[in-house]
Amino acid sequence: MKTSTITIDVLLDPNSIPEQINWNATDSSATAPQKAKAMTVAFWDPADKTAMRIDLWTKGMMVDEMGDFYYQMLMGMADSFQRATNQPELSEEMKSFAKDFYKKFLDNLEKNSHL
Repeated sequence: MKTSTITIDVLLDPNSIPEQINWNATDSSATAPQKAKAMTVAFWDPADKTAMRIDLWTKGMMVDEMGDFYYQMLMGMADSFQRATNQPELSEEMKSFAKDFYKKFLDNLEKNSHL
């Protein structure tokens, strides 16, 4: 059986706040670690039937980038849900929510930029 390894390195400032996130994977075609400003990793615990998550973002992650990040994650989760469950109606409902969420996010950003 083959093993694939994903490594995540988080550089913290003196207050333990992430300054830099780098990751690499043994099956990746990239030769150097990849930089990221934010990450979300989720694991399913079958014994407790709970999701365990790690959410981190660096000091350099801007609010507009966070909105883009969440929109893309929601759209990706909808696609993954479709592949895993073969329930296109629910997948489309998730995508509709993601689009509404993103529109409201952008509206709030524009409204707050005038303050």
